Amino acid sequence: MRRILKARFFNTLSSPPLLSHGIHVLYCPDSVGIVAKISECIASRGGNIMEADVFVPQNKNVFYSRSEFVFDPIKWPRAQMDEDVLNLSKMFNARKSAVRVPSIDPKYKIAVLVSKQDHCLVDLLLAWQDGKLPIDINAIISNHDRLPNSHVARFLERHEIPYHYLSTTKENKREDEILHLVQDTDFLVLARYMQVLSKSFLNTYSKDVINIHHGLLPSFKGGNPSRQV
Repeated sequence: MRRILKARFFNTLSSPPLLSHGIHVLYCPDSVGIVAKISECIASRGGNIMEADVFVPQNKNVFYSRSEFVFDPIKWPRAQMDEDVLNLSKMFNARKSAVRVPSIDPKYKIAVLVSKQDHCLVDLLLAWQDGKLPIDINAIISNHDRLPNSHVARFLERHEIPYHYLSTTKENKREDEILHLVQDTDFLVLARYMQVLSKSFLNTYSKDVINIHHGLLPSFKGGNPSRQV
């Protein structure tokens, strides 16, 4: 049976000004007590969980979680936090376990692949502009050109974000050129990029690729996924 847990915690007391914000993600085999141990790890250092998301797919022995928390960096130094998370990872034989403190950790370097429609790209750019995403955008890459006076083109020029137009065909997806442009990134974002990246591309890039096309993917693959419900 699939399990989904979403929890948000509201504190009516004003937070001390010196608290920092942290994010922990965990991907591991499913077992009893994982949520309890995550909570114990954070609480034992004086931290307080503000939001938690847990997902366990049906008929798959895997566990995913994402926890946002606040903590006092004097009581829980960054090096100690890394050690605690490493111990948590070993305890549950995690395939991935990571913690970030956006205010002090280096920003992720990303590239964004986009096709003709702008809405996913615009949402991402506005969130980045508002300081909500701990990222530096190295490049926007598209298989559709944009007019110099379009709102996206003006935004990118104003913020000095490079824009690369690479026209694609069935025979040539320009993947070698894309790989050259994204070699110095931590991960890629597909913002409604309507091309299928090849297995060779993914193996060569060998880092995470995040699809923000829309919420129905990847449960319903292909065109018109809403009609597949």
